[in-house]
Amino acid sequence: MGQIVFIPRELDPNEPRVAASPETVKRLAGLGFDVIVEKGAGLGSRIPDQDFAAVGAAIGTAADAKKADVVLKVRRPTDAELKGYKSGAAVIAIMDPYGNDAAVAAMARAGITAFSMEFMPRITRAQVMDVLSSQANLAGYQAVIDAAAEYDRALPMMMTAAGTVPAAKTFIMGVGVAGLQAIATARRLGAVVTATDVRPAVKEQVQSLGAKFLAVEDEEFKAAETAGGYAKEMSKEYQAKQAALTAEHIAKQDIVITTALIPGRPAPKLVSAAMVASMKPGSVIVDLAVERGGNVEGAVPGKVVTTENGVKIVGHLNVPGRVAASASLLYAKNLYAFLETMVDKTTKTLAIKRDDELVKATMLTDGGKVVHPNFAKAAEEPRTEPAAVPATTMVAEAADPKPAARKKAAAKPKGTA
Repeated sequence: MGQIVFIPRELDPNEPRVAASPETVKRLAGLGFDVIVEKGAGLGSRIPDQDFAAVGAAIGTAADAKKADVVLKVRRPTDAELKGYKSGAAVIAIMDPYGNDAAVAAMARAGITAFSMEFMPRITRAQVMDVLSSQANLAGYQAVIDAAAEYDRALPMMMTAAGTVPAAKTFIMGVGVAGLQAIATARRLGAVVTATDVRPAVKEQVQSLGAKFLAVEDEEFKAAETAGGYAKEMSKEYQAKQAALTAEHIAKQDIVITTALIPGRPAPKLVSAAMVASMKPGSVIVDLAVERGGNVEGAVPGKVVTTENGVKIVGHLNVPGRVAASASLLYAKNLYAFLETMVDKTTKTLAIKRDDELVKATMLTDGGKVVHPNFAKAAEEPRTEPAAVPATTMVAEAADPKPAARKKAAAKPKGTA
């Protein structure tokens, strides 16, 4: 009997995604693993148990986690789940560790080797493992679909014998992976699109998708990108200048989509209550950063709020999960690609190479300790308060390391990663 990979049903009622697909189960078996999928794990992603069974998976229960050498999940395991894992098991998931030091410490105490997929480095060999990109891409798409649904008007310009329907003016704030896909989707639907970001490198990408770029392009702006391609926090002076330009622009928009996140920090506030108040009745704002505190003043996690002046602020949680059938297929492939790098092809067993750059970047806990440098110190005195809202994945975390490839992908999205 080979080593066991266990795929649980996610306990969070707001999480319809699953960490495997029939394709990845078949490939896991090819690596030498015995795969157990918890009954009903894939139903929220339109994958019935029989589809997993048809490719060789055993359909089991939550108790089967105790036998697993590897557990593949979407969200960080709860305390109850941790009690069901054997010490030394590798658990791979979107761990959302920032602000959740107590939960990270609990994983260390459970003796599991925990990997946080959102820490995957942005290097060429890891592109197929990049969960932030695979899930953010779908979040950007879905944000436009949600905005269109709330807008209750046509997005494209339509010239008819009875008159002309004007195109909806759509403004995308934050041009990471989610923002680029939001631009591409809004353009496909016929909207007039503008976009803004603090990174100069994305200007060309925005324009290549047929949108207009809006930013205060001073000296600080020209230097505003970290080495890893992530957005960095701007000075108060720049923020004030950008806010003034944004405020004037937002007042004329029909739809605004905000996607700005800085890893490990609360989401920056981009849209003030005054800006919201300046918008026309019937306008729509979609806040993709609502799980991290939100970019929009007045956004409420999990709610669609209508302001006094008739503006709708959309704060859906787990936006990739709103297209779970697509999101799960991509996420499953991300997990498989990473796990494959840790398998000894000769013995067909898990062989974690702790000096591998992917392992070092993503490993949170190992051997009963918190080992990731960003959390090891905090683990000495873990905070007990949980985060206000459990975040699932960041959505606009970085400029793409391969802009040309991303432009092509955004313009012609495919069903697979």
